[in-house]
Amino acid sequence: MIPLSVLDLSPIVAGGTASQSFQNSLDLARHAERLGYHRFWLAEHHGIPGVASAATSVVIAHVAGGTSKIRVGAGGIMLPNHAPLLIAEQFGTLEALFPGRIDLGLGRAPGSDQRTAMALRRDPRAGEAFPQDVQELIALMEPAEEGQVVRAVPGEGARVPIWILGSSLFGAQVAAALGLPFAFASHFAPAQMMDAISIYRLQFQPSPRCPEPRVMIGATIVAAETDDEARFLFSSLIQTFVALRRGQPTQVPPPVADIERTLTPFDQAQLAPILGAAIVGGPERVRKGLDALIKRTAADEVIVATQIFDHRARVRSFEIVADGL
Repeated sequence: MIPLSVLDLSPIVAGGTASQSFQNSLDLARHAERLGYHRFWLAEHHGIPGVASAATSVVIAHVAGGTSKIRVGAGGIMLPNHAPLLIAEQFGTLEALFPGRIDLGLGRAPGSDQRTAMALRRDPRAGEAFPQDVQELIALMEPAEEGQVVRAVPGEGARVPIWILGSSLFGAQVAAALGLPFAFASHFAPAQMMDAISIYRLQFQPSPRCPEPRVMIGATIVAAETDDEARFLFSSLIQTFVALRRGQPTQVPPPVADIERTLTPFDQAQLAPILGAAIVGGPERVRKGLDALIKRTAADEVIVATQIFDHRARVRSFEIVADGL
């Protein structure tokens, strides 16, 4: 059995508030801890009405403070939005508060649209320096050397595991070259999954942080008591992505019946490369889908993303997934 983990965006549902979202995230993390999930990661996004995890480090502290065993971290921090020193200090602080439980996943996307990226004061070319920024961050989190002028306090000497996140071949190459574990975002970009995994394993250079390749696969999974109920719940995520692709992001909408009838051919073409690998169904269908994904990828870990309007149904989905592995 390989570890299962949770990827959360602290979703804000239609008519809901960020406050409720954070309460739900903590409740889900407590359930995940009880169910045996290995990690609970939160993702940095900005300017999206349905996502409350923008201040990712703050939400990580909220979740870690309300749980006791489960690892909590970022899946991920979009490093080009931040100075490496700032992230070293933030995650050094989290590690000091919650020793041995903090993870740091790093991505190079803005986690926003271009206008919001500009408001973050992000240089449009910042992503080009991602490998160098990762190396700078790692150096800041190593024990300080004598005479070192720039120091992360707290942060230096913090043994926070660092992962590289990716949805393309670039992230795989960076993770391999730096000898870091790699998490592929097949929950929203599955097209290059197998190529990225292959490149990562083939090019991997062992490091003190990661002596052997380690692959985590993101998977969109919506589970319910029946296939029909799961497809109904899944319609909320479909609506969310359609709105996002149309440039009209919204709070997570309630599910609707017969969602396919509302989709244009353009919508369907846009959704196919995003949600084409989603696992949606009752317990048996989900178990078979998850088994097939693990066998196909030889993944060391699967991190599950589940966007469901009703919080109780979302918790139940994670229960079904855990029971089926």
